[in-house]
Amino acid sequence: MKLSARVGSDTIVQTDSIGAAIRLIPMKIRSIVELGVPPKVADFAHLARGLVLVTGPTGSGKSTTLAAMVDEINKTSQRHVISIEDPIEFLHKPIKGAITQRQVGKHAESFSSALRSALRESPDVLVVGEMRDLETIQLAISAAETGVLVIGTLHSNSAPKAIDRIIDVIPEESRDQVRSTLSVLLRGVVSQHLAKHATGEGRVAVMEVLLQSYAVANLIRENKIFQIDGYLDSASNDGSGMQSLDASLFRLLKQGDITVEEAIKLANLPESLKRLAAEMQEE
Repeated sequence: MKLSARVGSDTIVQTDSIGAAIRLIPMKIRSIVELGVPPKVADFAHLARGLVLVTGPTGSGKSTTLAAMVDEINKTSQRHVISIEDPIEFLHKPIKGAITQRQVGKHAESFSSALRSALRESPDVLVVGEMRDLETIQLAISAAETGVLVIGTLHSNSAPKAIDRIIDVIPEESRDQVRSTLSVLLRGVVSQHLAKHATGEGRVAVMEVLLQSYAVANLIRENKIFQIDGYLDSASNDGSGMQSLDASLFRLLKQGDITVEEAIKLANLPESLKRLAAEMQEE
């Protein structure tokens, strides 16, 4: 029998019983094209160096997007990819590149110890399953500074909040230096959520995409990250490939992929989106 998915689980010990969180993980990795993500997200896989962040709340499909990006690298270039995960979900077989997958708790004590080891193995790409602590974040930034492409995930609800989270972890006396470094190294941030499909079957990814630009770099360096939301709103229609969460929701709404109710539930500015939806229905 050919399996289409495998089961991933975490065992949970409770006061009087044992429980488990179980999820089905497809055996086949869906490509970036199959996922229907914005074209600029696919471009991240072809970067030679820098830092890319994939963010979103728990259960928003970050692992699926990350696996698609690694798959694109594996199919299109002869690069050494080291992936550090907790746990390993999608399994990659070498195609053009060399893929090394390590699981925290099984192959390494922590993300930081796995990163330290990986940096001695001449990686071209480092995939960090979760940038959750100071040492891991510092090592990831250091790796990007040496010319490695680092793709990391964070739990945050938007692109600006992901940048804020990195800076907030850094000791206060070093934050100015890290802001300056991030303004140069950060190539882009993908912040995603999952919305119910309008048909009621399945879900669709809603993606906010922030790209490196002179304006974004300046806002990071000058500690004006709170202004990035406004910049994203204005840049969503300028052809740069950037898009805010609300712009992504409105596009999916126009395509008939999601309902007005679902779009309003996820929107940063629900009243504004509700007005745009009403104008769209009147046309």
